[in-house]
Amino acid sequence: MEPKPSKLKIPEEVQAIATLLGEKGFEAYLVGGCVRDLLLEREPKDWDIATNATPDKVQELFMLWNGGTPEHPSTVYENDFGTVLVKLGPRTNTDLGADIADGVQKNADKFRTSQRKSASSLRESALNVVEVTTFRSEEGYADKRHPTKIVFAKTIEEDLSRRDFTVNAMAMGAVKLTMGALIDEYGGQEDLKKRVIRTVGRPDERFNEDALRMMRAVRFSAELDFQIDPETRRAIEKHSQELELISKERIRDEFIKIIETPRAAAGVMLLEELNLLNYVLPELREGLGVGQNKHHIYTVFEHLIRALDYAAKQNYSLHVRLASLLHDVGKPRSKQGDGPDSTFYQHEYIGAKLAAKALDRLRFPKELTEQIVHLVRYHMFYYNTDEVSAAGVRRFLARVGPENVDDLMKVREADRIGSGVPKAVPYKSRHLLFMIEKVKSDPISPKMLKVKGDDVMKLLGIEPGPRVGFVLSVLLEEVLDDPAKNSSKELEARIKELGKLSDTELKKLSAKAKEKKDEFEASIEEETKKKYHVK
Repeated sequence: MEPKPSKLKIPEEVQAIATLLGEKGFEAYLVGGCVRDLLLEREPKDWDIATNATPDKVQELFMLWNGGTPEHPSTVYENDFGTVLVKLGPRTNTDLGADIADGVQKNADKFRTSQRKSASSLRESALNVVEVTTFRSEEGYADKRHPTKIVFAKTIEEDLSRRDFTVNAMAMGAVKLTMGALIDEYGGQEDLKKRVIRTVGRPDERFNEDALRMMRAVRFSAELDFQIDPETRRAIEKHSQELELISKERIRDEFIKIIETPRAAAGVMLLEELNLLNYVLPELREGLGVGQNKHHIYTVFEHLIRALDYAAKQNYSLHVRLASLLHDVGKPRSKQGDGPDSTFYQHEYIGAKLAAKALDRLRFPKELTEQIVHLVRYHMFYYNTDEVSAAGVRRFLARVGPENVDDLMKVREADRIGSGVPKAVPYKSRHLLFMIEKVKSDPISPKMLKVKGDDVMKLLGIEPGPRVGFVLSVLLEEVLDDPAKNSSKELEARIKELGKLSDTELKKLSAKAKEKKDEFEASIEEETKKKYHVK
């Protein structure tokens, strides 16, 4: 079957890989997502080739591809499923000299013993790779994720029968005799036209084999803006609890892909509709049906979904999208009162803890988790142009970090848009950015002081210890109030004065400095206290 010609071209390097396989007497087909995307006129993110060549043969053919050597070959044998990664590069068909193929066999044994390793490092260092996988079929899925037995298949049709969804179960000829011919045994092209996600064969069987396919269905629905076939949808609802058997890392990876789509909010809503969200992010579900106050017309859950929707449509980064989704996750546990005057005192603290727990459970990288939690923790900063001084702005920067201001403003923007209630705050935002620009050169951290810990020890004749830190804390707080005090002469004089205090007195003074409230947080806290008549 000949598909409609695509405006997109298959990269020369991909064609070259298929060509070499064909020249050596093997079949080679583009398969999976790249075929689907070509038919949809979308730029494929990945290129996958299925072949009847065994992994050893694929390695032999391509180990010296694009300047590879036996010590540093151009391929990596990724796993036990017959997939070999081949690096892409500038080499084209005309560059494929016979010397490459001839030289491969001599080093094949050495190559095989040294290169059966994970492909993660290759993907990180060279994202442009082609996955070349031997035709295969699979038997038994005891853990709802991995087949217990892999068998190399003889035909591309047999290989396609094991795939998840019809739109991913098409193959396109990639060598001279079959170039462009489409193999579509399961109606994938028709489902593309109907914009439907449907399993290959019976959905119960597909999800029993691999429960992660349920999240993949949601991901493709969000990514492609397709509907899930009713029978497939019912099967997901039926088998949703089996997602609990899947490793958190696998769930995280699919969840990230959902969040990174422009329709991330629709994806999260679909997870909830299909009973999957409880096994991904149950903390988010606590906001279902939880009303807010006069500043919001939506429930907590709806508000968070709308905040994510805005962040995704603005194409914000992954951590800003997740922070937007989680910024008010602490509200249900902090809610006091009901109706338009209800409050959520300290929900940002509670939310930060919940976000940290959820992201850790999903095995998110530590650095990414810290970024998101930090934004959740500080998203409630209060700024009034008439109330906050330059010193308050400096303390704000000291707490949130200048490098996080842009992301924090994006989360606040998503929060505002997602509230459903117009708020005249753009001017305040602009004024805050003006103030930040004004004080950006002022000292906001100990390392920006004109004296260091060594200076404190030298002037006071003391050894390293807590006393040094106490002195620096007091100095920083005083400099935050008045940057003019950040001179070596003034600070050295102040160090000598502080040195006259006892350890107990110095510790108390340091603690008092650290407890001094950021004006942004103090103002909103005072407003909340007034509502509850707290002194």
